[in-house]
Amino acid sequence: MSFSRLCDVDVRGKRVLVRADLNVPQDDAGAITDDTRIRASLPGIRDALARGAAVMVTSHLGRPTEGEWKAEDSLAPIARRLGELLGRDVPLVRDWVDGGAWHDALAPGDLVVLENCRINKGEKKDDDALARKMAKLCDVYVNDAFGTAHRAEATTHGIARHAPIACAGPLMAAELDALTRALAAPARPLVAIVAGSKVSTKLTILRALAERVDTLIVGGGIANTFMLAAGGRIGKSLAEPDLAGEARAIVAQFPGKVPVTLDVVCAKAFAADANASVKDVADVANDDLILDIGPRTTEMLAGIVAGAGTIVWNGPVGVFEFDAFASGTRALAHAIAASRAFSIAGGGDTIAAINKFGVADRIGYISTAGGAFLEFLEGKTLPAVAILQQRAAG
Repeated sequence: MSFSRLCDVDVRGKRVLVRADLNVPQDDAGAITDDTRIRASLPGIRDALARGAAVMVTSHLGRPTEGEWKAEDSLAPIARRLGELLGRDVPLVRDWVDGGAWHDALAPGDLVVLENCRINKGEKKDDDALARKMAKLCDVYVNDAFGTAHRAEATTHGIARHAPIACAGPLMAAELDALTRALAAPARPLVAIVAGSKVSTKLTILRALAERVDTLIVGGGIANTFMLAAGGRIGKSLAEPDLAGEARAIVAQFPGKVPVTLDVVCAKAFAADANASVKDVADVANDDLILDIGPRTTEMLAGIVAGAGTIVWNGPVGVFEFDAFASGTRALAHAIAASRAFSIAGGGDTIAAINKFGVADRIGYISTAGGAFLEFLEGKTLPAVAILQQRAAG
């Protein structure tokens, strides 16, 4: 995959506009509860500043109404946290699209945050006039927000068409390098783990992955639907019976690729203190809830992971938040960490599980993206990536 990278662009004395993903969670008082995405954006910002650029950073935050500024949508808390991490004052520019005195005053080494880009009218529709205005603010446009790469918006796509130079920041580049390594020319066997509550949201991904992987491990509510499709018993567990036929078709089209669940951990209620019982799939009662995979299934899947050359992981295989039902996800996380395979993991729940079980330093690459990660796995074209490739090709 060919695209220009920030590290290869001469930015000395130039105005650099970085589209970051600073959409961090906040509590009811507006305080940031997890600054992971802000920290992830620092390498690109520091690099541009260190090499003598004047740096402007913008991002979306939440779901603001275009054209309506509200305090709860402001990047003010993000600018403050960025300043704390960098040990400097970071001004916030509210009305920035048309430039002005703030822009004229920018000098090498300066850093400003540009207010929530989704407040600007036309942002989400990738308005060309808006994109052209923003492109005039910079000499170099840097997309370092892989998490938004699946959306064609003015700050993720349109501006890259018109900026004098358009390139990928280090976070974007690292995501693309890791995903390309995992999917374009992977070391075999290639094992994908896709879990979650609904088959419907990941059905096309399952089909696409089944075509290219050697083993497709399904978990959570997705696995329940596959069990139902195979004639297994799932009690009152989360599943989508109307999609059992789709699951059955995947298994039939790709025989031997989707391991069969052998046993499960059940409870009568969805609660942390519920009594857990291990059962073969055939013994699941009508009032049982399946909340984890059982020990025999865990051993089988861990063995598959141990022999993998490449592992792609999206989603926990059980309700790992409850300790009584965390064994399957814990064992799989440690098996992935111990494997010789190159591993890439993505998705909020997956990252939470990785952190809970202390294996982050032994995962090959942890993606900060959600939707973009899944769409890349599905083989879809990501607009923000495609435009960078087009610009690099001239």
